[in-house]
Amino acid sequence: MNYVWAGLIFAAYLFAAWNGNVEAVTQGALDGAKNAVEMVLALLGMMCFWTGLLEIAKRSGLTEKLAHLARPLTRLLFPKLRQDGAAVSAIVMNMIANFLGLSNAATPLGLKAMGELKRLEGETGRASDAMCMFVVINTASINLIPTTLITLRSAAGSADPFGILVPVWICSVLSVTVGVTAVKIFSRKDARRGLCRR
Repeated sequence: MNYVWAGLIFAAYLFAAWNGNVEAVTQGALDGAKNAVEMVLALLGMMCFWTGLLEIAKRSGLTEKLAHLARPLTRLLFPKLRQDGAAVSAIVMNMIANFLGLSNAATPLGLKAMGELKRLEGETGRASDAMCMFVVINTASINLIPTTLITLRSAAGSADPFGILVPVWICSVLSVTVGVTAVKIFSRKDARRGLCRR
């Protein structure tokens, strides 16, 4: 990938030199770097706030209460998992982070959940149904408040950064529904094949 980026930069400067626009390309690169730093700082404040809030929720015992409230949903999605186990607790926290649109804050929670699922599955070299379901839910998650996207739109000077809420709700609900349905269908087919082999 480094070679691709280096090639793009080299090509940009080559064509700029050919057309006599080297100064414009250099200024564009400097402006882009400045905007990137400003955007990262804007995201950093939001990420620190929500990550800290999730840590407070974990230490106060709110995580366990939320896991208990989400038990009907987790029982439906992960019927083979122990509902009071560490894996379900990590999955619930990841779902909450994604629900709030905290894509970057959800990543460490997702890695922890996948680690717990792998520990339960053992070294089989094969993803379990629970792992596949979690990947789908984590990737195509329902976003109530797409915080990261709203922050990016606000930092980019959008007149209505919250104007994407309804389309995001519709798209995320549809994507989760299709993904969960696909996992359920394929897991049943796989189970039937396993029974046939036996």
